Amino acid sequence: MDGTLTAFAGELWIATGDQGEIRAALQAMGNDAQNILLFDDRTGRQVDIDLEDSVSQAPRGRGRPKLGVQAREVTLLPRQWDWLAQQPGGVSAVLRRLVDDARKAEAGPTSPRAAMDAAYHFTTAMAGDRPGYEEAIRALYAKDAARFTALSRNWPSGIRDHALALAAPAFA
Repeated sequence: MDGTLTAFAGELWIATGDQGEIRAALQAMGNDAQNILLFDDRTGRQVDIDLEDSVSQAPRGRGRPKLGVQAREVTLLPRQWDWLAQQPGGVSAVLRRLVDDARKAEAGPTSPRAAMDAAYHFTTAMAGDRPGYEEAIRALYAKDAARFTALSRNWPSGIRDHALALAAPAFA
């Protein structure tokens, strides 16, 4: 999971950060972290994370670490194989670099539609039973920032502020 997560305890906005930061914050809370809801800020959907450290204490074997690498077949034209063969680091390294560069380019500014959907998913989970919710969602998809803000004004501040932050690219 790339990007940031946001943690809520009921109506209270607890923390926003990457998965490691959120895991550390929740571990520090101990048993108080039982009723925490986590949201992926990219999608607005509720997520779960493993709070246990996933570091294995088994001794490391010889050779290169596995790092989750999977061998799969790739079909390319001869000219594409020729180009790859001329690149430094080998074919696999070049393909990994190209994929990582493309992922970084996609991680640029959030599209208005993705922002609307993220705000919708989050708002539905956290404010679906609040006054003005349905009209706020209509305002969100109509890209009416003033109306969305006005309709969410009486929601708990953490929920309102996070919904507005998620929706902001849709209103830009």
